[in-house]
Formats: sequence, C-alpha cells, structure tokens
Amino acid sequence: MRLSSVLLLVLFSLRAFAQLKPAPITYSAPIFADTARMAKIRKALPVLERMYQEYATAVHAPGFVYGVMVDGQLLNAGGTGYTNLEQKAPATPQSAFRIASMSKSFTAMAILKLRDAGKLRLDDPVSQYIPSFKKQHFPTTDAPDVTIRHLLTHAAGLPEDNPWGDRQLAISDAQLLAFINNGLSYSNDPGITYEYSNLGFVTLGYIIQKVSGQPYQQYINDNILKPLGMTHTYWEYAKVPAAQLAHGYRWLNEQWVEQPMLHDGAGGAMGGLITTMEDFGKYMAFHQSAWPPSSAPEKGPVKRSSVREMQHPWNLNALNAQYKYPSGRACPQVTAYGYGMRWSKDCENRVTVGHSGGLPGFGSNWAILPDYGIGVACFANVTYAPTSRIMIRMIDTLITLADLKPRQLRPSSVLNERKAQLVKLLPSWNGAEASGIFAENFFLDYFTTSLRKEATALFERAGKIVRVGELVPENGLRGSFLLEGEKENLEVSFTLTPDQVPRIQEYHLTEKKK
Repeated sequence: MRLSSVLLLVLFSLRAFAQLKPAPITYSAPIFADTARMAKIRKALPVLERMYQEYATAVHAPGFVYGVMVDGQLLNAGGTGYTNLEQKAPATPQSAFRIASMSKSFTAMAILKLRDAGKLRLDDPVSQYIPSFKKQHFPTTDAPDVTIRHLLTHAAGLPEDNPWGDRQLAISDAQLLAFINNGLSYSNDPGITYEYSNLGFVTLGYIIQKVSGQPYQQYINDNILKPLGMTHTYWEYAKVPAAQLAHGYRWLNEQWVEQPMLHDGAGGAMGGLITTMEDFGKYMAFHQSAWPPSSAPEKGPVKRSSVREMQHPWNLNALNAQYKYPSGRACPQVTAYGYGMRWSKDCENRVTVGHSGGLPGFGSNWAILPDYGIGVACFANVTYAPTSRIMIRMIDTLITLADLKPRQLRPSSVLNERKAQLVKLLPSWNGAEASGIFAENFFLDYFTTSLRKEATALFERAGKIVRVGELVPENGLRGSFLLEGEKENLEVSFTLTPDQVPRIQEYHLTEKKK
C-alpha cells in the first residue's frame, strides 16, 4: 500500500472515531454461582472435619482448631483435643494459639498503612531509620542499599534464620540495635534472590516504631486489630486469659512435653501474635474482601488495593515442575513471596495466598483462594506442626467435592458494546471501515477482502447461526464469544485499545467443534 493511501486510511479512521461519543467504561464485579454453590460447600464440611481430626492425631497435636472461610464468612470452625493437657482444657475456636510467622502479614500491613499515610516509602533505604545499616558489609562492593521493600519480600540478602530466629521473640529494642550495630552477615547481596529472614521482619517492627512513635504492637493493635474487631488477639501470653491460652508441646519419646512460652519483645514482629480462630477469621475475611476490585466504599483498616499489593507475587521463590497434590495428581506450581505473605499458582491457574507459622510448641497455617472465595486455617499446639500439606489437601478436597469454579468475571460495558457491533458486521464486513469501531492499525493488519472471505467460508461450514453466546471476558478490554451454528460453532475473540473510547485493535474468528 502506498504511503498516501495509508495516511488517507488513518485519517478516515480517526474521523470516524471522532464521531463516537466517549462513554464511561464500567467494570462489574465478578460473581459466583447461586445458593447451590453454598449447599455443595456445606455438604463437604463433614469430610473436611474428619480430615482435620485425622491429621491432628497423625502429627501428635494435643490440640487442634480449624476454620473454613467462604465469601468473608467463617462458615465452619471447630477443634479437637486440648489446649492444656494438665487441666484438660478443650481446644475450641475461642482458644488463643500463638500463630508464629502468620504474624508477618500484620507487620507488612502496618508498613503499608504508614506508606499510604505518606510517612514512609517502600524503596526507602533501611539506613534512613536505622543508621547502622549504612555500615553493613555485603558480599560484594557493588551491592545496593537494603530497602524496606527488600525486607518485606525476603530479598535483603540476609540468611535463612530458622530456628535461630524462633528464639528471639523477647529481645529488646536495645538488643536488636546492638546486634545490628555489631554488623550482620549476609548470604547474598540485597535484591538478588529470595531467602526467608525472620530478622528482616524484626527490623520492620522497629521501623514501624520509629516512624509511628509507638511500639509496633500498639500501632498494629490500634490500626489493624481494633478496626477489625479482633478483641481476643494478643502479643504477650501472660495477658491472655488462662482458660483461653493454648500451651505448646513437643512430642518426645512417645509423649507430650510442654515447652516454655516465649515473652513478647522486639522479635514478635516476625512471629509473636496470639489469636483465636474466631478472631483470625475476621482478618481472613478482610483479605477476601479485597477481591474482586470494586468501587464499593472502603471499610477496612487499609485500602483494598494495598491488601492486593500484599498478596502480589513480588519475589519469585521456586518453580516446582514435579509438584503433585496430596491426591497424587501432578500439577506444576510456581511460588513467590508478597509482602509478609506467600503466593502460589498451579497448572490449573489456582492462585493461593497465605502463610504458615512454626515456633517451639506451635504450628499453624492459613490460605485463601481469591478467585474462588474460599479459605482455610488451622492452629496446632505441637512444635512445628507440618501444616502445609494438610492445608493444600483441604483446599483441593473442598474444590473437588463442591465442584467449585473460579469467579465469573462480568464483561465491561465497552466489551459488550463492541461485541454487538461485531455481530452486525459479520460475515459480510460491509461498512466496517466506516464504522469507527476499529483502531487505526486494524485495516493495516487485517484486510477487508480477506476478512470477508474467511468469515463467509466459516459461516457456511457452521450453518445457520442459532444463538449468539455470552461474552466471556479475559479482562476489561479483551474477550470472546461463541456464534452457535447448526453444524459448528465459531469463536470470535477481540482486543481493544487503551484509547479514551476503546476500539478493536485485534480480532480472530476460529472454528469450534460442537
């Protein structure tokens, strides 16, 4: 095509486009199925309860509590065994368990609360708040400064520090600063790779205190726990009502041996929180409320967008091509770390976010699947209870038994509009170039005669079109729909531009066997 012809085509398209009136693009919230979905979930609950009880016996947990979250509701919670073997105190959803590293997301949420208030930036160097970080010696001289974001995502270059870190809950601020001032050892330069660091989150706790002027515990209490109604959540075990407190145990020589409880201190920012399943359910519900994105009024202690930011996979951890579900089903999985939260995505596109926890005397875990509206959690009072596998099994079982599907995204208004316009043009494409619904690139990348020839042939093979299917959106500006023919179905897929009034930039018509 000659240059003059190209310019004329572009100008013609722009003139046609100008006739289109800008209209607001609305994105409706994804939805779940009707009440039949909830009925299936309720029917699966007895199976989940038996699985939890069998697991508690298998790991020699004196006490065990669990919860199942659905659409922001603690739909089912229960317990088995005892929180105090000497007094035979039953484990219930009101029992207070130390949840160890599950505490990290609370610390991360507090950092984002301060960030949203303009009191810090995630890319601030840590030395801005703890000057001795300027004196750190890294493996190489070209290492960058450690930032708050590095600490949040376990990318600071600090070495993995379990189980050493598990014994540091009670250290004082003075001890922490003296430890840092003395110089830290790094396994990597900052910003290179993932390596789990409890010390990193202890450092974040001190930054919260430095910026807010309050102990991190008080800041989290006032700005996260109280707004969520978590009135039975504690930092210091001595403040927990004795009848509620879960004691920690270790299984040694075929018997339970009680473990000494650790007092609260500067180290609690990485794993010191004590809570009940009923209280923690409120926190899980808040995380679930961040999905899907919506225009509803903000009701939480931090913005929903900040919660989604916490759940984002910021630092790649691993790709497990050989991963298998507990059922034996092979399904490769990629894992990453967000801000105080773990993230994974499997071969079936299931995204899971949450965190495990382990301390002397305790093991815990929680996870939600944002696209499915479900979540599970469990607390055990036995040292390092291996909770990840049972959590994965619980989620997989619930999805399978209840035949759960991910949220059905509703198409944006403009996608529906462009769909209707495309349907009118097919298969002849008459008037397409003058319609103004196509971007300036379209007829340079696709040619009307070729489009007409292709569509006419496919429509003949499909036979009479008896139904135009619903638009299935991939996102707000991309989607597809079926044209159901007497003989075959045809799929129309298209993508829109980022213009103020989005137009069709890409289009495909393919045959789909019935």
